[in-house]
Amino acid sequence: MPWILLIIAGFFEVGFASCLAKAKETTGSTSTIWLAGFLVCLSVSMMLLYKATQSLPIGTSYAVWTGIGAVGTAIVGILFFKEPVAFWRIFFLITLISSVIGLRFVSN
Repeated sequence: MPWILLIIAGFFEVGFASCLAKAKETTGSTSTIWLAGFLVCLSVSMMLLYKATQSLPIGTSYAVWTGIGAVGTAIVGILFFKEPVAFWRIFFLITLISSVIGLRFVSN
């Protein structure tokens, strides 16, 4: 169960980073709505990370959480924010995913 919470926390990290990017692109009340989404996603992500760290080592939890967030945010950036796709960027995203999976298998 703590691993599931950690994965969900990572997805909410992607959510808060994406909301922050959308808030930057907008103005007025639309920007406020995106900032509210940022705060909600940030709060949920932190709470789930906290819950996961009650059973999992903090170093592993944080590394997996940031890994999921980094990869997910990069994918969202490529798909929705027209960020560049290059061989080395994809290569290192794959190595990051491999590292997160590796941490899962070597941790309790």
